[in-house]
Amino acid sequence: MRKRYEKMKVLIINGSPRINGNTSLAIKEMEKIFEAQGVETETVQVGNKDVRGCIACRRCGELGKCVFDDIVNELAPKFREADGLVVASPVYYASANATLIAVLDRLFYSTPFDKTMKVGASVVCARRGGCSATFDELNKYFTISNMPIASSQYWNSIHGREKGEADMDEEGKQTMRTLARNMTFLMKSIALGKEKFGLPETEEHAWTHFIR
Repeated sequence: MRKRYEKMKVLIINGSPRINGNTSLAIKEMEKIFEAQGVETETVQVGNKDVRGCIACRRCGELGKCVFDDIVNELAPKFREADGLVVASPVYYASANATLIAVLDRLFYSTPFDKTMKVGASVVCARRGGCSATFDELNKYFTISNMPIASSQYWNSIHGREKGEADMDEEGKQTMRTLARNMTFLMKSIALGKEKFGLPETEEHAWTHFIR
């Protein structure tokens, strides 16, 4: 019987609208490492989808899924089964692709399953600036969900404007490969820790509103 850490899965969400663009190039650098280390990956491109934002109807609490039946509900079971989640985006005005943010808002809010100790990693791609702000924006989804964040030798960014230009960013590509190795190590270490120690003890959530 194979142990849990020997069959890890990573879901990769590509927020770029471009097929085989620079964001995809960064993802492919990671995929090569994941494959070499026996980690199963599935990449889903959402940046070219027609996705509406969350309307705060809270119907997901009744239905167990988002009321809008689109790519978000297709991603939900994949996210549930994954040990890690990579979210990749091009940089628009020092922010992530708006379609990707709509997906993430609804995906994280509408899914009732526990995300504790699933490993998260964000990847950003820009012509020049705005990477750090976008990187920080994407990481917030992980840090509100008890998800450890995988890091690399530098902030997880790669640079290029036209298709294929990121292939010249040798440090950026190396950062992606290092990120994939570190993420694999972290996922396997967490799986071993869960076998021996279980998940951390939890408390009942203390909801505190500022006006009552």
